[in-house]
Amino acid sequence: MASSSSYKLRCSIPGHEMDVRGLASAVFPEGAFVSVSRDRTGRVWVPNSSPDNGFTEMHSISGHTNFVSCVCVIAPSETYPRGLIASGGNDNNICVFTLDQAQPVFTLTGHKNTVCTLSSGKFGTLLSGSWDTTAKVWLNEKCMMTLQGHTAAVWAVVILPEQGLMLSGSADKTIKLWKAGRCEKTYTGHEDCVRGLAVISDTEFFSCSNDASIRRWLVTGECVQVYYSHTNYIYSISVFPNCQDFVTTGEDRTVRIWRQGECSQTIRLPAQSVWCCCILPNGDIAIGASDGIIRVFTEVVDRIASAEDLQAFEDELSKTIIDPKTGDLGDIKIEDLSGREHLEEPGNRDGQTRLIKEGDKVEAYQWSVSDARWMKIGDVVGGSNATSKSVMYEGKEYDFVFTIDVNEGGPSMKLPYNVAEDPWLTAHNFLQKNDLSPSFLDQVANFIIENTKGQVVGPNPPAGGDPFTGGARYIPGASDERSAFGADPFTGGSAYSSAALRQASTNIYFPKTDGVTFEQANSAQIIAKIKELNGSAPQEYKLSQEALESLVRLLGSISEPNSSEAPPTIQEINLLWKASHWPEDIVFPVLDIMRLAVRHPTVNETLCGEAEGVQLCNHLLSLMSPEGRPANQMLALRTLCNCFMGRQGRALLLAQRETVLSRAADLAGICNKNIHIALATLVLNYASCLHSQPDLEAKAQCLSVASRALETVQDKEAVFRLLVALGTIVSSDQSARELARSLGVNSQISKYSSVSDPSKVAECCKLVLKEMQ
Repeated sequence: MASSSSYKLRCSIPGHEMDVRGLASAVFPEGAFVSVSRDRTGRVWVPNSSPDNGFTEMHSISGHTNFVSCVCVIAPSETYPRGLIASGGNDNNICVFTLDQAQPVFTLTGHKNTVCTLSSGKFGTLLSGSWDTTAKVWLNEKCMMTLQGHTAAVWAVVILPEQGLMLSGSADKTIKLWKAGRCEKTYTGHEDCVRGLAVISDTEFFSCSNDASIRRWLVTGECVQVYYSHTNYIYSISVFPNCQDFVTTGEDRTVRIWRQGECSQTIRLPAQSVWCCCILPNGDIAIGASDGIIRVFTEVVDRIASAEDLQAFEDELSKTIIDPKTGDLGDIKIEDLSGREHLEEPGNRDGQTRLIKEGDKVEAYQWSVSDARWMKIGDVVGGSNATSKSVMYEGKEYDFVFTIDVNEGGPSMKLPYNVAEDPWLTAHNFLQKNDLSPSFLDQVANFIIENTKGQVVGPNPPAGGDPFTGGARYIPGASDERSAFGADPFTGGSAYSSAALRQASTNIYFPKTDGVTFEQANSAQIIAKIKELNGSAPQEYKLSQEALESLVRLLGSISEPNSSEAPPTIQEINLLWKASHWPEDIVFPVLDIMRLAVRHPTVNETLCGEAEGVQLCNHLLSLMSPEGRPANQMLALRTLCNCFMGRQGRALLLAQRETVLSRAADLAGICNKNIHIALATLVLNYASCLHSQPDLEAKAQCLSVASRALETVQDKEAVFRLLVALGTIVSSDQSARELARSLGVNSQISKYSSVSDPSKVAECCKLVLKEMQ
């Protein structure tokens, strides 16, 4: 088909009653796309065979109880061979639809505020962003992990081609790179809210922002190019299949086509906010805007609209009223403007704007390179020195038209106001019209009053005048230096290995359903060290001779947990608990006794019970602080591992899983093989407990911590235990397998399949990879 030199209107689709906020290309039928709107509906559009090259509504979907703000398509699967449609809304929910049902097949709940962005990845993974400042990873109707770190609304998310990597952009002006649930990198450079993200390749991506710029980034962190052309907020960006050219839309009423790094074409629309764009498989571009109309543009001659439709679109555009306060045309002095003769001079570039004086009016024209002529794009009113002092909105004149946003990004609602009106009644009507909470009444009314003091008509509302969100936010940003530590002075490595004969063709490694413990100890050395340190301990911590003898008896009774020795007494257990609060520089030998003691049924029941268990957990976690002493960190980890020996200990650690694993994961960056082995063992013990349970969120955290640890762990025993943990988690659990694949675990562990010493690492790795096929 012949191609024109620029994009022209293909068709206009008046399919929605309010703003079109999201568009996505559908997998089925061919050439179809999905739109969602503030009218609370979504619609599936398919190309028709009529001469006007238009689209027909195939299907309408509903399920949200408030505005629908974003949409994406989930790729086909065995269960859903035509794929799924996911939409996010102001009701805080994500509704997921098939292409033939009006109601959602399931609804994802968990966000605490508007879901404003969605992205789908491999294996059915879904990533969402919300005004609640978080992003969430979903799989098989479950929230697998919550990405926390932004300090304002998350306006944009995208899943990168390299498995396991995700990006989020926020009103806090930053972009974050996530891997396995952890923030790996923060990109800074934008000066305002980040509104859109688009993937270029495995190593590059685009971002667009309310600062009217587009940035091209390397995943490694460098911003390699900044693009300027828009004159107001940029809301969306989509990349063409050549992975170089792209499309953007924004609050300046334009769609802009970028080729070879330059804005090659500017298309103006008769709507203020151009919210979203979507590139269709045939290269056409679908655009959604605040007037509720979807417009499709094409550069293929055979699909361009008829001359009548093109003229109708141009006529509609020419009747647009442009307010320079929102159109960024600057101050206008009619006496300084040229007349119609100024249009006899050709423009310098596509999209160039020229203002002319026509009597007592100001008209705006735009240069079209493809047509080699100036096209009228509207009448300008409301300039600071123009004769008209009113602002046109929806065909009516107002003294003010405020931009109001009840979130942390760009404008989504206009509030028109005349100084003769009651600000409280105006605020009430505004809230009612936009389905907003009545609790905002005072704030909106006071905002109107504050910004119309003295009833002076004409000036813009002050910058940063958003009555709901404010500007200043606290952003924490300290990081800690971590030190290394040498060999464990007491227990040694205690390498774990399966007792069965190793046969590569038989899986003797996982699933592992019993816990792994740290048993080795030299009781005489432990007691000798305690006595030595007790001699120099602060007076308030010194143990009496009787107390030391009690610890000796305790150590003897717990050395063999199932022996015929008399069980530890409550007094001895209480003494151990008291001694475990010695100063951090001398407590390590007491922790070694604690590590051995929790294996004993009596101690496990006493220290891990309902009330005492939380205290024990909190105390061990305090010793595991990244700024703490490595010996204490290691022994606290080993104590937690050994707690799995008893019923109360397992119940305690499962109840405290999220906190325990989060703190443990922070120790992966410490260069200490004994800490790494203990960390890997803790993950393995959790995996063993969760193997037969359908708790996908818990398994997701284990996968995340294991994946994170594998990035820094070098010791082969630690790697082996992490591989066994991974195998145990994904074994016999399709959802866990899919999540592991989406996190990129396959590519992360494949390097271990060639490890020759010890051979169990390669054998186990190959079995895990096979399990995840």
